Amino acid sequence: MGSCSCSRWATKLSAEGPFSSIQHLIEKATCCWSEMSEADILEAFSGHPKIGDVKDLEKKYGSSPMEEQSGVRLAKTRTLERLKNKNEEYLEKFGFIFIVFATGKSAEEMLGLLESRLENSREMELENGAREQSLIFTKRLRQLLEVL
Repeated sequence: MGSCSCSRWATKLSAEGPFSSIQHLIEKATCCWSEMSEADILEAFSGHPKIGDVKDLEKKYGSSPMEEQSGVRLAKTRTLERLKNKNEEYLEKFGFIFIVFATGKSAEEMLGLLESRLENSREMELENGAREQSLIFTKRLRQLLEVL
């Protein structure tokens, strides 16, 4: 698992080392990220899977075995279908995929965020996505270093 698919960011960050601590690494990673161009940011976005396959969404947000009522399962399926459709709408509108720090968020929360962000300008969404990407690589860097 890579922490970010932006090659310029990775090159710049590696030139900043060695790092004295995880916090030092995170600070430098964030600083390097703030210097990236739109093309760099879009390169990072391209490393994320597009939410679009209902079966993949079901794997991530699938119904719990405790949800025995068909109404709950049907509502969950409708949410996943709406999430898929709104992601396609987002991609068409902005020209890049919806980027969000998804850890701990339910499908319903993701859908709400996606729907609210569809109202934004492209520039605002590029900023939102870049900020979310920073949260994502921070988490991934911490996870990588915990393994070492």
